[in-house]
Amino acid sequence: MKMLDQQDEDSADTEVTWEDQKNINAFSRLNMRIQNLEEAYEEKKKEKEYLDDLSSELELADEDELIKYRVGDTFVNLTLDATQSRIESEQETLSKELEQFSTKIDGITDEMSKLKVLLYKKFGTSINLER
Repeated sequence: MKMLDQQDEDSADTEVTWEDQKNINAFSRLNMRIQNLEEAYEEKKKEKEYLDDLSSELELADEDELIKYRVGDTFVNLTLDATQSRIESEQETLSKELEQFSTKIDGITDEMSKLKVLLYKKFGTSINLER
């Protein structure tokens, strides 16, 4: 068991006000939101990588050959040009979504940093806000 020195003991006795509790709760909510956004970002990133690989593979395909393209739960036969244009539009859409996720993550990270400063200033080492 670790003994607290006088400074740690004083910071452990800091009273938690209603405003402090609101800030702690806000930090917790932001932390959960950023975790969810990061998971969604990684999924979209994998999907974009898959589409990039698929686009590279289609460059080697025959122009006369029909390609089975997945739309929802079914597969549709499309020409090479139609398939490539659909893949390009999906790649653009995914790039925009990834950019939006990145912007949201950056905004939440900034908010969390501000809350960290406030909470660490008051509670010091008696609160852990690291992920």
